[in-house]
Amino acid sequence: MVDSIDERDRLIIEELQKNGRTTISRIAKKIGLTSMGTKKRIDKLIGSELIKVKALVNVEKLEVKLALISMELVSGEAMRELLRKFESCPRIIKFFVTTGAYNLFALVWAEDFDTLESISLESCSLRAQKGVRKFEFYPIMEVYYNPFMDLKVVAEKREEIAPCGVYCGNCERYKREKCQGCPSTVFYRGML
Repeated sequence: MVDSIDERDRLIIEELQKNGRTTISRIAKKIGLTSMGTKKRIDKLIGSELIKVKALVNVEKLEVKLALISMELVSGEAMRELLRKFESCPRIIKFFVTTGAYNLFALVWAEDFDTLESISLESCSLRAQKGVRKFEFYPIMEVYYNPFMDLKVVAEKREEIAPCGVYCGNCERYKREKCQGCPSTVFYRGML
């Protein structure tokens, strides 16, 4: 359990959310502490895993396509297996476990609508996984307020098998250039 945060912690978080590269001295001035005191607070926030400072990608500038997927899984076991299998999938931005008719949502990305369609239909898709009872796919047309997303960028494409276990080289849509391939494999043809 994290100790409660105070006004200075909230100011630090606010400043880092505005600009994760802002200087410690600038934050220190804003909160009325020394640079060393501010650094200790930031280190404590990071060390307690209350915050994480990292690069986000502007999906509007890259013209990335997004979709929200809603799924009903048959059991907790099926959900845990799906989450484990897709934990390292670079196309999934986030999973959300919910209650109600649909118990799992995913926010996914692709370079174009053909690839977005491929990741909703092919063997690498969430729809094709064991235990998925219902599946709905909603392409996102606009993002409001903040176009920065936590896309998993894999710089070195060394693997032939995608993290989900699929081999893109056998995929018909990939062969017909209707899919950019998995961004973590040697087959990837996209921009990231």
